[in-house]
Amino acid sequence: MNSFGQRLRFSTFGESHGVAIGCILDGVPAGLEIDEAFIQSELDRRKPGKSEFETARKEEDKVEILSGVFEGKATGTPIAMVIYNTDQKSKDYSNIKDVFRPGHADFTYFHKYGIRDYRGGGRSSARETAARVAAGAIAKLMLQELGMCVESGICEIGGIAGETFDYAHAKKSIIYALDPNQEEAQKEVVLEAKNKHDSVGGVARVVVRNAPAGLGQPLYYKLDAVLADAMMGINAVKAVEIGDGILSARVLGSQNNDEIRAKGFETNHAGGILGGIGNGEEIVMNVYFKPTPSIFKEQHTVTTTNEEVDFSLKGRHDPCVAIRGTIVCEAMAALVVADMVLLNMGATMQGVRNYYK
Repeated sequence: MNSFGQRLRFSTFGESHGVAIGCILDGVPAGLEIDEAFIQSELDRRKPGKSEFETARKEEDKVEILSGVFEGKATGTPIAMVIYNTDQKSKDYSNIKDVFRPGHADFTYFHKYGIRDYRGGGRSSARETAARVAAGAIAKLMLQELGMCVESGICEIGGIAGETFDYAHAKKSIIYALDPNQEEAQKEVVLEAKNKHDSVGGVARVVVRNAPAGLGQPLYYKLDAVLADAMMGINAVKAVEIGDGILSARVLGSQNNDEIRAKGFETNHAGGILGGIGNGEEIVMNVYFKPTPSIFKEQHTVTTTNEEVDFSLKGRHDPCVAIRGTIVCEAMAALVVADMVLLNMGATMQGVRNYYK
């Protein structure tokens, strides 16, 4: 499947070394002001080649809106956006034409489809996530009008975990670090792995602020389940925690419960979601990225004819995919919450009356 969402639904298209990538976003309410400069600024946060902590591939990621917007506002019809690829170096991948890269989707895509675009991973490349960021930017514009926002940052890289979560600092940090006291150590571990032709994993922390209680569609379209689905659909993500996550399995119920007073919840171990429905507190997630599988060490693998070979990878790759991945997490969270907002409008008869009055 190449589509996601129910009321706010988007589909993406394109490959890493194809002509372009892009998306079609359907269900955007007519009249929403579409700030193209904001959409571009979101893509600029994710685009490659900005520093030594990212791939050297230079893509401007200039977005072009093809439809669904007139005089700066959404028309209610599908919004199509395209981003042209301009810095492909497909020859870098000629040596893996018939070789499966360890840790990549080469093996599984080939065994599923019997055909493979080996140029940078084709459709399985994280290059596709730029289209998700474009769609997520429009979802953010909708949430902003409702007083909601989505923020993120890196809370851990290579086992070096931050202890504070400063989202304002993350916006200024070249690696989107949440803890300024751990930022330099996190940078060092990335560069150390890069200099050894290796890579490291990391953890992105995402928070949704001011989401109203009641978002989520139980039992089979729960808010936390769909958020986890959205995050796990991002390249290299191997685990997602909502609220305290795995810590919840290690404590007593009396420690895990969020007690309630007239002013609201006293704690937020649940991460803002109970029974699959938002409780009005901040929605908090940790998203775990594996180390980038594209490394420049000699590795053992097999060919498409199952011949054992040793090979060394070429190309340009992120030493820590989590860094740019955190922007994709933000985009996907915004898309999920915006979709849930639209779905929630008809949850009660009063909501229907309010509209049709």
